[in-house]
Amino acid sequence: MSNVEAIAARKSWRDELTGTQWKSFWAAWIGYLLDGFDFVMITLVLTEIGRTFHVGPAATATLVSAAFIARWFGGLLLGAIGDRIGRKEAMVISILLYAGGSVVCAIAPAFWVIFVARVCIGMGMAGEYGSSATYVIESWPVRLRNKASGFLISGFSLGAGVTAQVYALIEYLTRGTSAESHTWRILFALGIIPIALALWLRRALPEAADFVKMREEEAARAAVGEAVKKSDMFTMLFARNPKRSIINIILALTTFGCLIVIYLFKSGVPGLVLVLLWIVVAAVMVSFMVQFEGSRWPTGVAVMITVFVAFLYSWPLQALLPTYYRQTLGLASDTASNLVTATSFGAAAGCIMAGFIGDRFGTRKAYWVSLLISEFLVLPVFLVSRDMVHSSTMWIVLLGVFIFVQQMFGQGISGLLPKFISNYFPVEKRAAGLGFSYNVGALGGAIAPVLGIALAGDPATGVGGVLPSSWGLGWTLFILSFAFTAVIIILIAINFPLRMQKLLRPDHVRPADRMDHVDEELAVSRNPGTIVAS
Repeated sequence: MSNVEAIAARKSWRDELTGTQWKSFWAAWIGYLLDGFDFVMITLVLTEIGRTFHVGPAATATLVSAAFIARWFGGLLLGAIGDRIGRKEAMVISILLYAGGSVVCAIAPAFWVIFVARVCIGMGMAGEYGSSATYVIESWPVRLRNKASGFLISGFSLGAGVTAQVYALIEYLTRGTSAESHTWRILFALGIIPIALALWLRRALPEAADFVKMREEEAARAAVGEAVKKSDMFTMLFARNPKRSIINIILALTTFGCLIVIYLFKSGVPGLVLVLLWIVVAAVMVSFMVQFEGSRWPTGVAVMITVFVAFLYSWPLQALLPTYYRQTLGLASDTASNLVTATSFGAAAGCIMAGFIGDRFGTRKAYWVSLLISEFLVLPVFLVSRDMVHSSTMWIVLLGVFIFVQQMFGQGISGLLPKFISNYFPVEKRAAGLGFSYNVGALGGAIAPVLGIALAGDPATGVGGVLPSSWGLGWTLFILSFAFTAVIIILIAINFPLRMQKLLRPDHVRPADRMDHVDEELAVSRNPGTIVAS
């Protein structure tokens, strides 16, 4: 046992954290809470928004898609601000984008205004993932950074879990009053309260310790005449080389165009064309990561692939379980809402658990072992049939227990994802590296539910899908979740980013790429720039 570990073992982990570090955590945690709240809320109020502005379901559904169109660019831009100016400044800009979007949604006079506001909210949330996660991870002690990551992500699940209950309360309080038709506006306005609290907490935060250390080292190098080049993602893509900048601007605009067609007009586009558009988007994202990471591009691309698969395994359940509860099992809306809450709270509990086991056993080992356990827990969820839940309340309770435990080990362990990603990027590139790769990977979350419905067909009858109608949505979700979880287990267990780097550019492997336990983390924290040959 090292001296550092021996000292740490004699005191609680809470004793290692200062009041400022806890304040930095809560300031960031609220941002994740808002993201979870917004994710569920927008799906609940689509019908009311459509009724207010006299638009159909197809049009209102674009409000969900709007956030995805710009998330990748929000991760890039706000991550670059975090790397160049500071994590704290990027956090403030992110929450201001979210705040502005929420206020505009609450008072919007027309449908298109809400759509534009949703794009701004998407960019703000993308910035939250890059800047806030980086800020908290870099502010907490090295040996507690899995806790920082897991505790932080629990905010999303808790936000998602309470939304349905808040919506039901507002609906109850406004029923039969003149405010009944404005329930959706009230929900958007309520979001301003935690936003104001987040801004108040963030206004006087100190900069993250790792970022301050990096700035001091840059200043020392500049003082002796050494040139210090800006390596933030925006500068490298759009402001360093004129010819390359023009090409990258065209590529970025092309990506926006492709995503607009994919998300807003996909019903009238042939399947082959949609596939080609996705290929174009993927090629641009890979190109940007290669330019950003230089000789470490294998690591950057491998991280994006890993995050993409992580969304593919988690989002079939995240997005389609409410539909499964209501239409496939035929449960009442209040019962389905309670099960959704159990789903979200299970994930939140898992995020907190992930922080402890990640710091105890190492990030990667905790991640893949927890996912392996979840593989054995997903089957019982879908063995509870429609006849069972309508025959006895006991089966509904058991279903709630099953999904709570499965999500604790399956979805909750993704609380380590920000810590996992941050390992592979140096301090000067970390906010953009984390923000860009995470939000590009989030596109997998957009594909997953579409894939689920395409395979299953009608959620109630199973008719019209690729798979046999007897399988239904339940078994389709089981297959997707089990298969993609198996893939992500392999990618994390073998350390896919490290293997790609060693295979293609072995002379640029970093110690942090191998990080898997406290001793290694402490060594890396003392000498983060070391390059290790394979």
